[in-house]
Amino acid sequence: MQEYGKRRDPIRENLDRAPQLGATLVLLSSSNSRYPSFKVLIMGTPVFDDYPTLFRSEGMSLVQLFVPTEVAHDTVNELGELGNVEFKDLNPDVNPFQRSFVGEIRRIEEMTRRVNFFAAQIERENDPVPIRPLYDSAPLIAVGPGAAQTMDDLDDTLGGHESRLLEMNAGYELLSGRLAELIEARHVLRETAVFFQRAESNQSEIRSSFDDSSAPLLQHDDRENQYSAVSNVQLDLEFIAGVIDRTRLPTFERVLWRVLRGNLYMNHVDIADPFVDAATGNTTYKNVFVIFAHGEALLAKIRKISESLGATIYPIDANPDKRLESLRDVTVRIEDLELALYNTGSTRRAELVRIGESLLSWEDLVRKEKAIYETLNLFNYDVGRKTLIAEGWCPTRDIAMIQSALRHATEASGTSVPPILHEIRTNKTPPTFQRTNKLTEGFQTIMDSYGIATYQEVNPGLFAVITFPFLFAVMFGDIGHGMIILLSAVWMILNERKWARANLNEIVGTFFYGRYIILFMGLFSVYTGFIYNDIFSKTLHLFRSGWTFSKGQGNIVHGEANGHVYPFGLDPGWHGADNALIFTNSYKMKMSIILGVTHMTFALCLQVPNHLHFNRLVDIYHGFIPQMLFLQSIFGYLVVCILYKWVVDWSKSSYHHRTIEEGNRLYRGQGLVQTVLLLIAVGCVPWMLCIKPYLQWKETKRVQDQGYGRLAPSDVGYGTRDEVLEGEEEGHGGAIAADMDEEHEQHDFGEVVIHQVIHTIEFCLGCISHTASYLRLWALSLAHAQLSEVLWNMTLARVLGLDGIIGKLVLVLIFLLWLNLTVGILCVMEGLSAFLHALRLHWVEANSKHYEAGGYQFKPLSFATLGEKD
Repeated sequence: MQEYGKRRDPIRENLDRAPQLGATLVLLSSSNSRYPSFKVLIMGTPVFDDYPTLFRSEGMSLVQLFVPTEVAHDTVNELGELGNVEFKDLNPDVNPFQRSFVGEIRRIEEMTRRVNFFAAQIERENDPVPIRPLYDSAPLIAVGPGAAQTMDDLDDTLGGHESRLLEMNAGYELLSGRLAELIEARHVLRETAVFFQRAESNQSEIRSSFDDSSAPLLQHDDRENQYSAVSNVQLDLEFIAGVIDRTRLPTFERVLWRVLRGNLYMNHVDIADPFVDAATGNTTYKNVFVIFAHGEALLAKIRKISESLGATIYPIDANPDKRLESLRDVTVRIEDLELALYNTGSTRRAELVRIGESLLSWEDLVRKEKAIYETLNLFNYDVGRKTLIAEGWCPTRDIAMIQSALRHATEASGTSVPPILHEIRTNKTPPTFQRTNKLTEGFQTIMDSYGIATYQEVNPGLFAVITFPFLFAVMFGDIGHGMIILLSAVWMILNERKWARANLNEIVGTFFYGRYIILFMGLFSVYTGFIYNDIFSKTLHLFRSGWTFSKGQGNIVHGEANGHVYPFGLDPGWHGADNALIFTNSYKMKMSIILGVTHMTFALCLQVPNHLHFNRLVDIYHGFIPQMLFLQSIFGYLVVCILYKWVVDWSKSSYHHRTIEEGNRLYRGQGLVQTVLLLIAVGCVPWMLCIKPYLQWKETKRVQDQGYGRLAPSDVGYGTRDEVLEGEEEGHGGAIAADMDEEHEQHDFGEVVIHQVIHTIEFCLGCISHTASYLRLWALSLAHAQLSEVLWNMTLARVLGLDGIIGKLVLVLIFLLWLNLTVGILCVMEGLSAFLHALRLHWVEANSKHYEAGGYQFKPLSFATLGEKD
């Protein structure tokens, strides 16, 4: 029931709530600033001065809360609405069934069961029951002095609705069962009357069975000519009539003939209308059967077999007048039951309509209440002070907002004792929290799928906003195809409010969630389409071509340079040329290498802000610098050579060589430069391999020589234990535990050396394999262009010249076929392929150069995301 894809923007919500919390917005104008900056003051305290950035995760603080029991519920409710505190479990050793608020949770779970029961009943209705949206429903106030009364009233309301629904369901099922029995009885009476009428006119078929187990069951047509047929039916035989499930009829018939050895006559007729079970909604088809036999023993066997196979036997009189009277009586009773069923169904539907008016508000309230009490069970209860103690992580910039929310909860509850909040010094690693909006959320999710960034590490999700759609567009470059996915993204964005409230299926919901990713991919695809000068495998002549074509001998057209340079993108003169594929192959292959080395270089440079932020200068001098030198001396030089060949006019150069032969040089001094670069690359390997482990060993030895060592827990003296006890008495036991709980890991020298060897080998081999991996940009771009051209030539190119009405009709049909194939294959399937390859280039080739991804996600208590978790 939760609105799909609707996520909170805490900054925007906090600004909207600022007047309610007594906050003041102060705009700081600047003459040279394009966007005005702002500052939020709450009770004169600045909350934050600028909008948060995605470059690093939010600064986090470990806070401790002392919450009086009378305001605990309202405090957690207020923090859940704010959605920026992740609480820690302070009772890890306590069984979930032995915690303080188990009774409240059981009560809420019972209410949740009733709400789910109502939702299931509404879903089972054939005609849709209107459900009032949550944004259009009156909110239920479950905070303040009247919170307990609200929950009691809601419990009574849900119980009343459930009892009435159960009563009506039971009555409806009972009436439906009786109606089904009467309908079956009516069919039995009708079919029995028809049978007797046929028997009296000698038009019935009498089946004879013989004691021959090898004969096919119920197959006697070929034997009727060999034995004397019965000319008259003995109507004084006793009979049994009833109804059986159609799927069991063959088994029923086979068992009867085998057990009774053919001493019976059986007739059966299909009932056309299905029978619907009112309780389960299952549909079954049944048959009416009439069995004639002689003797009580045979009749008793028939009844037992019928009951064992689920058949229903109805007492039918052999007298036709009594059968007719029974049929009239059954028909009248059916009409009465149908009227009673209609009235019961109308009353039940009216009850469901009343429930639908408040269903979502009830569901929202019980979900919030369950989350509140589950959170309260994480708190530690101080019996002496009757206070709940909580610990949790929150963004440092939101502490003032949290304090304001605590004051608001105190005022709403009508008490005078506010909760107390203070920060805790700790060595624990905080969770990672990237504050996103609806535009950046999709890109951040892509990076989080690879791994959660280490706390305060440079976030690659910021740069993926540009690099991801650009690399996608390099493989998908086409103006027409880019416009299709661009327009689809614009359409989803224009209808995002409507779609956010709709219940979308998994596939459509996934595309809607990534609508801004699709928007950027479409924009960049149009841009690269102009670079490739490609629109549905055709070209655009936007500017004057740099080639002039003239016919030569044998109708061969030659292109000659006319001195003009096509200002933007690929010259349209290459389209249709015999050597066009050779040219575009060379161009796109070299372009993919340039883009790949550039992307890896940029990713490698992101190590620097990480090392500076964490004060790891050794990693800069003996990690980043040798890695950069190794990468640039080999692959950076390769990029320089490619660019040098592109910018030099080789027709006027003295180093122009059409063939590659020994002794030919690209430039003067090429051999010396390449030798020096190769020596630099080789020298970087021992630099990366040995220097850093040696410095760590030297530092460890220096510390040990000074007499310092790590203290074991048993080495802590009495003074420290006294401080611990004193801190616990003052309520700071969690803080001291937090300081002592996590320490930096210490590894011996052997582990450091092994780690460095693995890291060095991985980087050196990865530079080669990752550079080759970027050739996928060339391969997919070429495949996309060729597939688009083949599709055009196989469809529209063959019917564009047709004339007449038939020709126009064929053109329209082929155009629709081409459009469907373009959208389905070239846009959807090829787009997903390019998306996955761009994803791989970011996860493996780029992130491996700098991204540690050793953090864990910040998961605050937030009512806005409860529906998504469900």
